Amino acid sequence: MSAILTRFHRRFFRQTGGAVAVEFAMVALPLLMMLFSILEQGMVYIVSSTLEAATYSSARAIRTGQAQTGNATATSFKNDVCAKLSWLGSQCQSNLMIDVRTYSSFTNPGVTPPLKNGQMDPTQMTWNAGKAGDIVLVRAYYSWPLMLAGWSSGLVRTSDGKAVITATTTFRNEPYGS
Repeated sequence: MSAILTRFHRRFFRQTGGAVAVEFAMVALPLLMMLFSILEQGMVYIVSSTLEAATYSSARAIRTGQAQTGNATATSFKNDVCAKLSWLGSQCQSNLMIDVRTYSSFTNPGVTPPLKNGQMDPTQMTWNAGKAGDIVLVRAYYSWPLMLAGWSSGLVRTSDGKAVITATTTFRNEPYGS
């Protein structure tokens, strides 16, 4: 009986037919996970870049005094940012949060992401565009759903696995009243 098993083992381990299929099966899962991770990080980068550009562009109205003299509100500012993020579709309104605050100096404003119990907290958002000469901090937070929530460890995330993408700009309002 042992001679039969020995011959079977020798013959089994000498076979090379299907070796490529077995090797691919061992490599396919890590390869696909790496590919999807790269695609997801690319999407996060695109959202981050466009959010930064939209926030900076919309904040110009605050900096020049157009928002203050035109009686802009947090909702109208958010609509302006979302209009610049039109490729995100209707998701922008529900996933975007805007925070506009004034400060007395540029050093150490002491702001933290508005997370409470692992969720975005809209009660921490303010709208204060300031007046001429004020230092203004504009922050936009966008909740982006992740496909591979456990693989993006470098991102701030909510408890439901969404990435919190942030865009920030700080400036001193121009002397628009004079």
